[in-house]
Amino acid sequence: MPLHVSPAPASALRSVLTALGSPTAVREAPVPGLRAHQGPLCPDHPLPLHVWDDVSKTGGTPLTRLAGWSFLVRGGERAVATAEAILTADGWMFARFCGGPYVASTERALVQAESLNAPYQPRLLSVPELYMLTLWLHHDVTADGAEGLPAAGDLLVPLAPAPPGIAAHRPHHVADLLPRLTRRLTPAPLLREPA
Repeated sequence: MPLHVSPAPASALRSVLTALGSPTAVREAPVPGLRAHQGPLCPDHPLPLHVWDDVSKTGGTPLTRLAGWSFLVRGGERAVATAEAILTADGWMFARFCGGPYVASTERALVQAESLNAPYQPRLLSVPELYMLTLWLHHDVTADGAEGLPAAGDLLVPLAPAPPGIAAHRPHHVADLLPRLTRRLTPAPLLREPA
Protein backbone atom coordinates (compact mmCIF):
# COMPACT_ATOMS: atom_id res chain seq x y z
CA MET A 1 0.00 0.00 0.00
CA PRO A 2 1.28 3.47 -0.67
CA LEU A 3 2.54 5.54 2.23
CA HIS A 4 0.68 8.77 2.99
CA VAL A 5 3.51 11.29 3.42
CA SER A 6 2.56 14.43 5.34
CA PRO A 7 3.44 17.70 3.66
CA ALA A 8 6.20 19.58 5.46
CA PRO A 9 5.63 23.19 6.44
CA ALA A 10 6.34 25.35 3.37
CA SER A 11 8.98 27.38 5.23
CA ALA A 12 10.81 24.18 6.29
CA LEU A 13 10.95 23.02 2.68
CA ARG A 14 12.09 26.48 1.51
CA SER A 15 14.90 26.52 4.07
CA VAL A 16 16.14 23.12 2.87
CA LEU A 17 15.89 24.17 -0.79
CA THR A 18 17.90 27.31 0.01
CA ALA A 19 20.60 25.23 1.72
CA LEU A 20 20.73 22.79 -1.19
CA GLY A 21 21.05 25.74 -3.57
CA SER A 22 23.99 27.15 -1.63
CA PRO A 23 27.32 25.81 -2.95
CA THR A 24 28.95 26.86 0.34
CA ALA A 25 26.45 24.98 2.52
CA VAL A 26 26.79 21.82 0.42
CA ARG A 27 30.58 22.07 0.13
CA GLU A 28 31.01 22.58 3.89
CA ALA A 29 28.57 19.83 4.89
CA PRO A 30 30.15 17.04 6.96
CA VAL A 31 28.66 14.49 4.55
CA PRO A 32 31.12 13.11 1.98
CA GLY A 33 28.37 11.67 -0.25
CA LEU A 34 26.70 15.05 -0.50
CA ARG A 35 29.92 16.93 -1.23
CA ALA A 36 31.04 14.39 -3.84
CA HIS A 37 27.76 14.22 -5.74
CA GLN A 38 27.80 15.77 -9.19
CA GLY A 39 24.46 16.99 -10.46
CA PRO A 40 21.23 18.30 -9.01
CA LEU A 41 20.15 17.56 -5.46
CA CYS A 42 16.53 17.58 -4.38
CA PRO A 43 14.68 17.02 -1.10
CA ASP A 44 12.34 14.04 -1.01
CA HIS A 45 10.12 12.25 1.52
CA PRO A 46 9.59 14.91 4.19
CA LEU A 47 9.30 13.10 7.50
CA PRO A 48 8.34 14.72 10.79
CA LEU A 49 11.09 13.90 13.29
CA HIS A 50 9.80 13.14 16.77
CA VAL A 51 11.92 12.49 19.85
CA TRP A 52 10.95 10.03 22.55
CA ASP A 53 12.56 11.22 25.77
CA ASP A 54 12.57 9.35 29.07
CA VAL A 55 11.63 5.96 27.64
CA SER A 56 12.24 4.30 30.99
CA LYS A 57 9.76 6.65 32.74
CA THR A 58 6.81 6.46 30.36
CA GLY A 59 4.81 3.83 32.23
CA GLY A 60 3.41 2.38 29.02
CA THR A 61 2.58 5.50 27.02
CA PRO A 62 5.31 6.94 24.81
CA LEU A 63 5.66 10.69 25.30
CA THR A 64 7.08 12.29 22.19
CA ARG A 65 7.76 15.79 20.92
CA LEU A 66 8.28 17.16 17.44
CA ALA A 67 11.96 18.06 16.97
CA GLY A 68 11.92 19.00 13.29
CA TRP A 69 11.47 17.75 9.74
CA SER A 70 13.90 15.47 7.96
CA PHE A 71 14.13 15.23 4.17
CA LEU A 72 15.98 12.59 2.21
CA VAL A 73 18.30 14.42 -0.20
CA ARG A 74 18.28 12.68 -3.54
CA GLY A 75 21.17 12.81 -5.93
CA GLY A 76 19.94 10.89 -8.95
CA GLU A 77 18.37 7.55 -8.05
CA ARG A 78 19.50 7.34 -4.43
CA ALA A 79 19.57 9.32 -1.23
CA VAL A 80 22.99 10.83 -0.49
CA ALA A 81 22.12 12.63 2.77
CA THR A 82 19.32 13.98 4.89
CA ALA A 83 18.54 17.63 5.51
CA GLU A 84 16.88 18.72 8.73
CA ALA A 85 14.83 21.80 9.49
CA ILE A 86 13.98 22.89 13.03
CA LEU A 87 11.46 25.33 14.43
CA THR A 88 12.98 28.51 15.89
CA ALA A 89 11.50 31.72 17.22
CA ASP A 90 11.74 33.03 13.64
CA GLY A 91 10.02 30.02 12.07
CA TRP A 92 11.34 26.91 10.35
CA MET A 93 15.07 27.07 9.59
CA PHE A 94 17.53 24.71 7.95
CA ALA A 95 19.59 23.04 10.70
CA ARG A 96 22.04 20.57 9.17
CA PHE A 97 22.88 17.95 6.58
CA CYS A 98 23.40 14.44 7.96
CA GLY A 99 25.04 11.38 6.47
CA GLY A 100 25.99 7.94 7.68
CA PRO A 101 24.15 4.63 7.79
CA TYR A 102 20.74 6.06 8.70
CA VAL A 103 20.40 7.62 5.23
CA ALA A 104 20.39 4.31 3.35
CA SER A 105 18.56 2.62 6.21
CA THR A 106 15.73 5.19 6.08
CA GLU A 107 15.45 4.76 2.33
CA ARG A 108 15.34 0.97 2.72
CA ALA A 109 12.72 1.13 5.48
CA LEU A 110 10.48 3.38 3.36
CA VAL A 111 10.66 0.91 0.45
CA GLN A 112 9.94 -1.93 2.87
CA ALA A 113 6.93 -0.03 4.32
CA GLU A 114 5.45 0.45 0.84
CA SER A 115 4.98 -3.31 0.61
CA LEU A 116 2.92 -3.61 3.80
CA ASN A 117 -0.76 -4.52 3.49
CA ALA A 118 -2.09 -1.47 5.33
CA PRO A 119 -1.69 2.25 4.66
CA TYR A 120 0.53 4.20 7.04
CA GLN A 121 1.79 7.70 7.56
CA PRO A 122 5.61 7.62 7.87
CA ARG A 123 7.43 9.59 10.53
CA LEU A 124 10.80 9.30 12.21
CA LEU A 125 11.10 8.58 15.92
CA SER A 126 14.42 9.10 17.69
CA VAL A 127 15.10 7.37 21.01
CA PRO A 128 18.21 9.20 22.31
CA GLU A 129 18.55 7.07 25.44
CA LEU A 130 19.23 4.05 23.23
CA TYR A 131 20.99 5.85 20.35
CA MET A 132 18.16 4.53 18.20
CA LEU A 133 16.26 5.88 15.21
CA THR A 134 13.10 4.23 13.90
CA LEU A 135 10.70 4.69 11.04
CA TRP A 136 7.38 5.24 12.82
CA LEU A 137 4.44 4.04 10.74
CA HIS A 138 1.37 5.78 12.13
CA HIS A 139 -1.97 4.06 11.49
CA ASP A 140 -4.01 7.29 11.09
CA VAL A 141 -3.06 8.52 7.63
CA THR A 142 -5.20 11.66 8.01
CA ALA A 143 -3.46 12.84 11.19
CA ASP A 144 -1.24 15.89 11.33
CA GLY A 145 2.25 14.38 11.09
CA ALA A 146 3.61 16.98 13.49
CA GLU A 147 1.27 15.90 16.29
CA GLY A 148 0.19 12.81 18.13
CA LEU A 149 1.69 9.99 20.10
CA PRO A 150 2.60 6.46 19.05
CA ALA A 151 -0.46 4.24 19.37
CA ALA A 152 -0.44 0.54 20.23
CA GLY A 153 -1.27 -0.40 16.63
CA ASP A 154 1.44 1.75 15.08
CA LEU A 155 4.58 0.08 13.77
CA LEU A 156 8.16 1.00 14.59
CA VAL A 157 10.89 -0.15 12.22
CA PRO A 158 14.31 0.19 13.90
CA LEU A 159 16.87 1.58 11.47
CA ALA A 160 20.36 0.16 11.17
CA PRO A 161 22.42 0.29 13.22
CA ALA A 162 19.94 -0.73 15.90
CA PRO A 163 20.84 -1.28 19.57
CA PRO A 164 22.04 -4.77 20.51
CA GLY A 165 19.16 -7.21 20.84
CA ILE A 166 16.82 -5.24 18.58
CA ALA A 167 16.62 -6.35 14.96
CA ALA A 168 16.93 -3.58 12.37
CA HIS A 169 14.32 -3.40 9.61
CA ARG A 170 11.88 -5.66 11.42
CA PRO A 171 8.50 -3.96 12.04
CA HIS A 172 7.31 -4.07 15.65
CA HIS A 173 3.99 -2.92 17.08
CA VAL A 174 4.61 -0.13 19.60
CA ALA A 175 2.91 -2.22 22.30
CA ASP A 176 5.35 -5.09 21.66
CA LEU A 177 8.54 -3.02 21.39
CA LEU A 178 7.96 -0.70 24.37
CA PRO A 179 8.61 -3.35 27.06
CA ARG A 180 11.84 -4.40 25.30
CA LEU A 181 13.07 -0.81 25.20
CA THR A 182 12.28 -0.09 28.83
CA ARG A 183 13.95 -3.37 29.88
CA ARG A 184 17.12 -2.31 28.07
CA LEU A 185 17.18 0.86 30.16
CA THR A 186 16.41 -0.71 33.53
CA PRO A 187 19.60 -0.82 35.59
CA ALA A 188 20.77 -4.26 36.64
CA PRO A 189 20.40 -4.99 40.35
CA LEU A 190 23.52 -4.44 42.41
CA LEU A 191 25.16 -7.65 43.49
CA ARG A 192 26.10 -7.85 47.14
CA GLU A 193 29.15 -9.67 48.24
CA PRO A 194 28.59 -12.43 50.79
CA ALA A 195 29.31 -11.38 54.36
